[in-house]
Amino acid sequence: MTIHVEIVSAEGAIFSGEATMVFAPAKMGDVGIAPRHAPLLTDLRPGEVRVQTDEGPEQFFYVTGGVLEVQPHLITVLADSALRAEDLDESAALEAREKARQALEGRTGEIDLEQAQAELVEAEARYRAAQKLKGKRGS
Repeated sequence: MTIHVEIVSAEGAIFSGEATMVFAPAKMGDVGIAPRHAPLLTDLRPGEVRVQTDEGPEQFFYVTGGVLEVQPHLITVLADSALRAEDLDESAALEAREKARQALEGRTGEIDLEQAQAELVEAEARYRAAQKLKGKRGS
């Protein structure tokens, strides 16, 4: 039994296909969605979306946030921005994380603090996803 999955962002469609299970970084914690899951609408935080299919290995996508909508026969990820895991650049993610930390240390006001914290969360999630993929490539 499968469920149709669509992952899209402002850049365009990232993935469209059938899955046996999908894992996503919901705001209140990671969720796992199987076919015929109850309807659900939730915000996503930066992190990794994993799609398990009958054919081939599990697929990984990095999202910076967005919305997850689940219907009994369709999962839609409307990502703010999304990348296939193999397109993640570990060194660029590490550099973004360091820039976000420096911005956080040099903040001047409350708005700057909120933005710097959000940028650090996003950069940390991107770096973790790149590290995780590096480990999978090595095995």
